[in-house]
This record gives sequence, C-alpha cells and structure tokens, in this order.
Amino acid sequence: MATQALRVGAVNYLNTKPLIERLTDFAPNIELSLDLPSRLADQLATGALDVGLIPVVEFFRGDNYSFVPNVAIGSRGPVLSVTLFSKVPWEQIRTVALDEGSRTSAALTQILLRKRYGVKPLVQSLPIDAPADDLSTDAVLLIGDRAMRACLPGYRFAYDLGEEWTAWTGLPMVFAVWAVRGGVELGEAEAAFHKAKEYGLANAGLIAQREAAALGLDPGFCRRYLSNILRYDLGAVELAGMRKFRELADEMMSEKSEDRGQKSEDGKTGISAFTVL
Repeated sequence: MATQALRVGAVNYLNTKPLIERLTDFAPNIELSLDLPSRLADQLATGALDVGLIPVVEFFRGDNYSFVPNVAIGSRGPVLSVTLFSKVPWEQIRTVALDEGSRTSAALTQILLRKRYGVKPLVQSLPIDAPADDLSTDAVLLIGDRAMRACLPGYRFAYDLGEEWTAWTGLPMVFAVWAVRGGVELGEAEAAFHKAKEYGLANAGLIAQREAAALGLDPGFCRRYLSNILRYDLGAVELAGMRKFRELADEMMSEKSEDRGQKSEDGKTGISAFTVL
C-alpha cells in the first residue's frame, strides 16, 4: 500500500536551502513546494499543507501546531538577511514600509521601534516585487535574498535586526520553524527533516557555490552566511528567545489595540491577532 503523501512547504530563499537539500530523497512521500513565508503560513492554516517552514509569529498564531524539534532558522547576532534601511536614527523614524514576505520580521521591526526605542511610526506594506529605492518613508524593512543584495544609498542607516535583537535581549532570534498542522502525524518522515539539515550543513559550500550566481552574490559570502551567520538549531536558548519574542509581541499588540481604543474583530489583542500592519 502506498505511503500517504506529506505536503511540505518551504521558502525559496538561500537561508532555507540547507534544510531542504535532498529532503525528498530522505522521505520520498514528501511533496515539497516553495513559496513566500507568509503564503506558506496561510496554506498551512487552511490545510493545503501538512508541514510548513513558516515565520515563528505564524507558528504562535496556529491552531494546535507542533514543530519539528531542533530545527529552525535563526541567528545569535547579525543575520544579514533581515535589514531595516533608514534615513534617520531609530528614535526619529515616523514612517516605515514593511516587506510583505515575512510577518515575523515585520513584527520584530515594530517591537524594536515601540518597545526598545519608544516610537510608534505609521506603517505600510511593501509588496514583494515593489522597488524600495524610491520610497518616501523614513525606513524600509527588507528580508531574504533581496535584503542581502540591497544597497539603498539613499538610506543612511542599515540596521541588522538579528544584531539589534540579541544586543537588546541577549538571546537568539528564531525567525522560522518547521510547523506541523494539528492532527498530522509525521511518523518516519520526521527523521528526514533532521537528515536534510545534517546533510545541508555538511554541504554548505556546495550549496553556496550552486546558488550564488542566480542571486548575484559572491559564493564566499554565501558560504559564510550559511556556515557562520545563520543558526539552524532549536535548543533551550533558542526556545527562550522564542518565548521572549512572543511575550513582547503580545505586549505590543495589546498596546496597539489600546492606542486604537478597540480590540480586533475576533476580540483578541495578543499575538493571535497579529497582522503585518
């Protein structure tokens, strides 16, 4: 009898490559698709996916989600692929455009602005294909591969949000996890996620060399990014970082609701009510 297919979604960014390298070889019943982090979260929520490499803020919002243990995308210090470009220092930011690709990075930006620097800017969404060079906002958040390629000479400051988070909290920042929809049993396929991670990290140099040209990046830079900048573990200290992020995100959403003088449509004011804006 054929093994039931496991529908798995991941992001087509450089930082995900070590986690999906040969994944379908290690578990042939896995059907792998690639999309934006925010779209993957929506697909997981509607049941179109069984497992998704989704923004951690979407994991918090999920209905009875679990996660594949000890696998994540995170940083402990600079992350390079989540950057807030700004024309002014943090304290002077009054308007900001947020890359629609990842809701975790959008939440992190607003947490830092509100909770660390005490400012409450107007925010707008930046479509994934929209140029960021000619925006009128004080700051713009870029994520993923385009954040690493971007120069944006019109913006004086380039703040690495992984570095900002760890300098503030002393904790790692977890950006994404393999979330498993409630009721889905991974069975033997769970081992494939660990095997893919182990294989991908062992072959980071080959992945970097293969992917660099299409991204317009230097292979050596890509190698250091995968091997020395990103963290792919999800141990005790990373889980502590996740808990801190959730705590601050809940506080922020409650404060934003109080600012508006109303709750969200579902009556919730915490992370479960979070949207990009």
